[in-house]
Amino acid sequence: MRLLVLGGTAWLGGEIVSAALQQGHDVVCMARGERPAPDGATLVAANRDDPESYSALGGTFDAAIDVTMVPAHAKGAVTALRHRVTDWALVSTCSVYAQEDMPGQDESAPLLAPYDGPFEAEKYGECKVACEQAVLAAYGDNALVARPGLITGPGDHSDRTGYWPLRFAHPVTDDGSVLVPDAPDTSVQLIDARDLARWLVVATERGTGGVFNTTTEHVPLSDYLALAREVAGYDGEVVAVDQQWITDHNIQPWAGERSLPLWLPQPEYAGFATRSVAAARAAGLETRPLEESIRDTLAWELRTGPGRPRRAGLSPTDERDLIAAARHDG
Repeated sequence: MRLLVLGGTAWLGGEIVSAALQQGHDVVCMARGERPAPDGATLVAANRDDPESYSALGGTFDAAIDVTMVPAHAKGAVTALRHRVTDWALVSTCSVYAQEDMPGQDESAPLLAPYDGPFEAEKYGECKVACEQAVLAAYGDNALVARPGLITGPGDHSDRTGYWPLRFAHPVTDDGSVLVPDAPDTSVQLIDARDLARWLVVATERGTGGVFNTTTEHVPLSDYLALAREVAGYDGEVVAVDQQWITDHNIQPWAGERSLPLWLPQPEYAGFATRSVAAARAAGLETRPLEESIRDTLAWELRTGPGRPRRAGLSPTDERDLIAAARHDG
């Protein structure tokens, strides 16, 4: 198979290219050229802001996999390449859904209104809806739309899924305690980038079409934290704080500065990480044990340096102050 990967040099794109090369495919990456492509792939350096950029690609392709979140890029690519690429896959996101409080919803759940203007981070879900619409309109039954949940594994520079295993491996408080959310109703639903990449390549080989929630079965956040503690070999004290306490102390949910990664307030997000994955399982999605993803993510975190600037979580100073406040309040 001659495969075009639009992207292919960052985290997930690189995993897709590597998976395709392992399957013996001829892979061409189109990206800005700021990073090298994985060994064995051909890199075409181009800026997709220019509609003429696709002219740099030679020949035809059996399939393309696009990871873009920019509606103009998604639309421009399918417009320029519709008659040169047989099948098209788009990596979308479960953030396209309009309703976050209903557990167990499948791919038929209502979506956000599409936004096809310039990409805005706060409109991430809306931008992905517009990307989906462009691909589905151009390719119909030959389109594959993958809606992953939160992606984990080695290389997660968002710091959301590396935060907890690293924190348990390297506590930042003097006594080794770690602040955790007491959130019995919160779930997490993660997929390893390597598993997502492998499935995308296999599904593309098979000509699979349709829309799929490509993530794993959900597990309670408490179970995830317990597993992260076990993998990290942590036997210190966890200081658990409930949702009201978290809110009162201006700790952010999910990601970003001064946050508790993966935690989301309930019940308004009861459906965010509990989506049905039955369709993807039926289409051959296989995922590794969560413990393996945590272990490999921690190993990557330790290699890249525990002291690097973080994009999610609590700073050491914040955590020390918050633990002192929690003990005082308790």
